[in-house]
Amino acid sequence: MQFRISGTFTDSLTRLTADEQKAVKTTAFDLQVNPANPGLQFHRIERCKDKHFWSILAGRDIRVIVHKTDASLLLC
Repeated sequence: MQFRISGTFTDSLTRLTADEQKAVKTTAFDLQVNPANPGLQFHRIERCKDKHFWSILAGRDIRVIVHKTDASLLLC
């Protein structure tokens, strides 16, 4: 599986606090190591035209948006 990071992901990351950045980076690392990690809570984004968008819980109130297909995982 191809692991990719969008430019908007890195831009959004800079707007977070240090603790929030740490949580997001840890989640991103976990995704890269094992995208099927059962500890990660994937939730499909409803009413989206593209059914491949998901959100993943990275902290109490932080979610990472990903575009997931069989061939790739893109951090948005």
